[in-house]
Amino acid sequence: MTIRPAISQDRESILDIFMEIIAAGETFALPQNLSRASALAFWCADENTVFVCEERGRILGSYYLKPNHSGPGSHVANAGYIVADGERGKHIGRTMAEHSIDQARQLGFRSMQFNLVVSTNESAVRLWRQLGFAIVGTLPGVFRHPSRGYVDAYLMFMDLISP
Repeated sequence: MTIRPAISQDRESILDIFMEIIAAGETFALPQNLSRASALAFWCADENTVFVCEERGRILGSYYLKPNHSGPGSHVANAGYIVADGERGKHIGRTMAEHSIDQARQLGFRSMQFNLVVSTNESAVRLWRQLGFAIVGTLPGVFRHPSRGYVDAYLMFMDLISP
């Protein structure tokens, strides 16, 4: 399994994974019927640095890394992660997460912040906490989950400077 910067030929594979996740409506605050063009514009936005995780030429997942805000907030990284449905539970998310933290440090970010980690995404919350992220805020009922209704989301933060 390797992680590398995405190239234009990866876009269809990335979109296939992302569209499936968006349609499920459980983790991203995006419309479940988002068009492929809009999904591509979101994932591959100009400010995003996009990576793929692949094995034997098959894309298993992807992540983007970007500044959380511009100007005075541009030293804080933000990221989004997707793993293909049949590949979950194989530590692909952890591998990409660890890679993204290293990349954020190399790019000079001082911290990482996730603005909306859905509380029902227990595997993601557990992973982020294991990697050193802290829940610094709970946003009550801000995410409308397709089967669980209104659920909380977390604001998660990690200092990349202090050991």
